[in-house]
Amino acid sequence: MIIVWGRIDVLAAHVQEALRLSLEHVLRSRLEPGCIAHNVHVDVENANTLVFHEEWESMAALSAHFSDATSAQFVDAVKRLAVGAPELRIFEATQIG
Repeated sequence: MIIVWGRIDVLAAHVQEALRLSLEHVLRSRLEPGCIAHNVHVDVENANTLVFHEEWESMAALSAHFSDATSAQFVDAVKRLAVGAPELRIFEATQIG
């Protein structure tokens, strides 16, 4: 399984717009082949920080997700609302329990 963790700090005036865009992206992404889970959360320590958690069946499925035009459009749109560059970490994991 591939796990993706991401975060973006959004300008306070644009949090609601970023949440709207993020939820649309999450709901759309969940329908893609190979998507196990795709979520966005608000950081409880900083309400301007959005945290993403994704689980994918394979790197090929994640690559297809990243190459989809709607994913690129989402990233471009949310970057315009951000304080800085988003963070993204990708892990390969095996469930042990």
